[in-house]
Amino acid sequence: MSFRRETIRKMLPKKYLRKHVAHEIHVAITYFKNLVPVMDRYVYNDGTAKNMMSLTGTVPVVISDRTYNIPISLWIEENYPLVPPVCYVNPTREMMIVRGKYISSNGEVQLPYLDSWNGQCDLVSLLQVMVAMFGEFPPVCKQPYPGHEQTSCSQQLQRKADGSVYLSLSREDDQPFKQENETSC
Repeated sequence: MSFRRETIRKMLPKKYLRKHVAHEIHVAITYFKNLVPVMDRYVYNDGTAKNMMSLTGTVPVVISDRTYNIPISLWIEENYPLVPPVCYVNPTREMMIVRGKYISSNGEVQLPYLDSWNGQCDLVSLLQVMVAMFGEFPPVCKQPYPGHEQTSCSQQLQRKADGSVYLSLSREDDQPFKQENETSC
């Protein structure tokens, strides 16, 4: 579905800087074609809720020369662009969140770019930073198959001294694999 700026602007409540936000969303969905603008109910950690605009869908992330579509949501508050969007990774049923340096256990994205947000920051730049960081620090991994011993992603993913990440696998005979047989991710 194609969203024109005017269509996006009409979706936004009057409390938003409608022209500015609609323009930024339009530019973002031009570059990231699997994102769509959605008005939906956002629930804060304290239980309060309000209707907010979100950009929801997937962004393409290159991990070990393969492209993965990482599901995300960017929640845009009424006082945007003065405050950054609230960003989440939204794993599918087949995925697990990989809690780490930039991802909380509930999937909230916590990037330095968001911490240093100012009125000059924009959605496309934020999405580009997310894609780059997710390539270095994958935010999700595949759920273990049912019937196999359940191992969390954080136990499977290991970090080397140089900062690279690799997937540690166990053999059925409990013998360790040699380093060259481990899968990088």
